[in-house]
Amino acid sequence: MGEETNGSVARIHEGDKAESQAQEDIWKYTFGFTEMAAVKCAIELGIPDFLENHQKPITLNQLSSALGCSSSNFLYRILRFLINRGIFKEESTGHGEIGYVQTPLSRLLRRDGGNSMAALVLLEASPVMLAPWHFLSARVLAKGNTAAFSAVHGKDVWEYAETNPEHSKLINDAMACHARVAIRAIIDNCPEIFKGIETLVDVGGGDGTTISLLVKTFPWIRGINFDLPHVVSVAPPCHGVRHVEGNMFDSIPKADAAFLMSVLHDWSDEECIQILKNCIKIIPKDTGKVIIVEVVLEKERGGNEKLKDVGFMLAMVMMAHTTNGKERTAKEWAHILTAAGFNRHCIKHINAIASVILAYP
Repeated sequence: MGEETNGSVARIHEGDKAESQAQEDIWKYTFGFTEMAAVKCAIELGIPDFLENHQKPITLNQLSSALGCSSSNFLYRILRFLINRGIFKEESTGHGEIGYVQTPLSRLLRRDGGNSMAALVLLEASPVMLAPWHFLSARVLAKGNTAAFSAVHGKDVWEYAETNPEHSKLINDAMACHARVAIRAIIDNCPEIFKGIETLVDVGGGDGTTISLLVKTFPWIRGINFDLPHVVSVAPPCHGVRHVEGNMFDSIPKADAAFLMSVLHDWSDEECIQILKNCIKIIPKDTGKVIIVEVVLEKERGGNEKLKDVGFMLAMVMMAHTTNGKERTAKEWAHILTAAGFNRHCIKHINAIASVILAYP
């Protein structure tokens, strides 16, 4: 009888613990947006840049004065929140005061950092990109294929960017900062994939950041940055890179290899197949290849559940921001590559959220 009682008490305690955890989690989900808002605030105020430039603990009053805050109290509350999440930390100034310093996380929020992710945060935290998230349930229930972004703005994300230069710049800046991080991972992990390539076309290359980094690292490559007219028209000149305007659904400039990074996930399987067929047309049959840099869902990454979860988050982003886009599993990538006419492909995992998919005609 005693054992039965003890077992019942244990189950009650376990139930209480689960309920307590559920209560804690639901509060986090309810106010999860505060993390994005606080990080965006820190970027806009320039806190990471200021701390990085001084390389010593900066007191609240010093920081408040430098940033032109009307009250240090509000700044303190922002810092307290971010410190609790590992963004910034407190250290002694050596004069009996507490100062603030950088962390690896906050260094990613500098506007001018080589591996900065600030522009990506500012894009995704913009009112234009946040509004479609309120239409996820409508997207799921809709009988037609009305995208959440289109439901809010009356046009898809690319049409919107074409007629809104400021938002187009936000997209270009965000893609450029993503490119700097991803390309470094590719160069570090599999530089051999660029061996023998004399001309490389970056399909949907934005402002040319990606192809310029590749040409700088592999100077034997002649680069072609290929994108829509309104994107290419504002792309800065770059040594070894030719900017070409056009539409990847119509035709693509000829090259030894085609490079597509964070492009295909914006489109349906049928649209991806069309783009990839156009890539096959412009590369040599015997020696050509297509280099795709995209997320591969549910990949084995040494049990890295955080990277896996980021992939699932990005899959939700596709629902909110594109009409037919989606993140894909290895099996789904194999389907569209085979349907496009590739004879073989392989997937190389790198030290990034995305993987490199090499496809050969």
